[in-house]
Amino acid sequence: MHARIDEAVVAITGASSGIGAATAEHLGARGARVVLGARREDRLKEVVDRVIASGGDATGLVMDVTRRDDLVRLVGTAV
Repeated sequence: MHARIDEAVVAITGASSGIGAATAEHLGARGARVVLGARREDRLKEVVDRVIASGGDATGLVMDVTRRDDLVRLVGTAV
């Protein structure tokens, strides 16, 4: 059985640019709730704003994947 993307919650790291940002925008526009993590707060906010402007649901967390506590917070937010 396949989950529908519009029923999914997706956590994405590196979401402030490149593939991470593009993935967030793509999935957000298709109805997934996206939880976005990145170090660059200003760029992360821009991506969150674009997802929301396209009708999506996005939450951004400033975080660093090399810090365990940050990853736990990202996953906790997604759950």
